[in-house]
Amino acid sequence: MVKIILDMDPGIDDALAIMLALNSPELEVLGITAVSGNVHVDKSSVNALRVLETMGDMDIPVYRGAATPLVKELVTAEWVHGEDGLGDAGLPMPMRKPLEGAVKFLVDTLTSERNVTIVATGPLTNIAHTLLIEPTLAKHLKQLIIMGGAYGLTPYGYGNETPVSEFNIYVDPEAAKIIFQSGVKPLCIGLDVTTDPKATLSKKDVEKMASSSSKTARTAAKIVWNFAERFGFVQLHDP
Repeated sequence: MVKIILDMDPGIDDALAIMLALNSPELEVLGITAVSGNVHVDKSSVNALRVLETMGDMDIPVYRGAATPLVKELVTAEWVHGEDGLGDAGLPMPMRKPLEGAVKFLVDTLTSERNVTIVATGPLTNIAHTLLIEPTLAKHLKQLIIMGGAYGLTPYGYGNETPVSEFNIYVDPEAAKIIFQSGVKPLCIGLDVTTDPKATLSKKDVEKMASSSSKTARTAAKIVWNFAERFGFVQLHDP
């Protein structure tokens, strides 16, 4: 199994990424480190727990990470993800509370474990803080997978925050610069891929999910329902 840490800002698409990871026989989720992005980290950390507990997981730890970007003011996206960050779908609040110390968790885990992959689907602030504290940890990573950037490699590689900027990189560009200059060779999956119409769910797809016998599919449909109603489709940036 591949050992992974999810670094994220749930976020409706991050929520789907959690569900996919939980259902994959190939992945072992060591923990989730939350960051401010789609919503403030006070919400995103709780949202990760809401998804985990809705899916029946009471063991995977969730750590509260950076509240603000390294330099610039925080930009959030409640207008996309709903006031609560999970599509205002009414998922129950968690029984657990987020743990403090996302960066310490990252440092400790990367020091003690080998062959860990970080999957980053939010701004890169937590990872930048980790590498600033312990730059040598870059060589301990098996892989860093980033949902971020718009590279102009396909007709869909344009920005979603400015004409050329993708949201996760835009929120904390200084953090992204630290990662890209750290010696880590990340695998970046940008808007070139995630905004391709072939990678989207139609409203009809969401309706099928809502009537599925699978709890995972029904929960996913519930989370993305309002987005699908507004836009007629759902872009799957993070899963």
